[in-house]
Amino acid sequence: EVQLQASGGGLVQPGDSLRLSCAASGFTFHDYAIGWIRQAPGKEREGVSCISDKGYSYTAESMKGRFTISRDNAKNTVDLQILTLKPEDTAVYYCVAGLVCSVLTNPSAMDYWGKGTQVTVSS
Repeated sequence: EVQLQASGGGLVQPGDSLRLSCAASGFTFHDYAIGWIRQAPGKEREGVSCISDKGYSYTAESMKGRFTISRDNAKNTVDLQILTLKPEDTAVYYCVAGLVCSVLTNPSAMDYWGKGTQVTVSS
């Protein structure tokens, strides 16, 4: 059974930093691209960042400089570091996996989805 368990979300204040983690199992992790997609209340899904099986990373233009993705193939985990959080970063963040990094172009095309972790940025 494929599992993508996202963790690390919570209630934070504007300007704080956060590290989200995704623990994967049930598939050949090192063969897959892993990414993050977020969905804010009342808004469409939005691709955040993706890291390919070979370690190439892609991040949405509006998020570059604040969002950094990394992977550890030995631990089957992917992390998303978020700096200087803003209220508009409030969303459910989903960890996703696919053979291609389509997170930024066609998020729905990713093969596997986790349940997400809530990030709320509020003072």
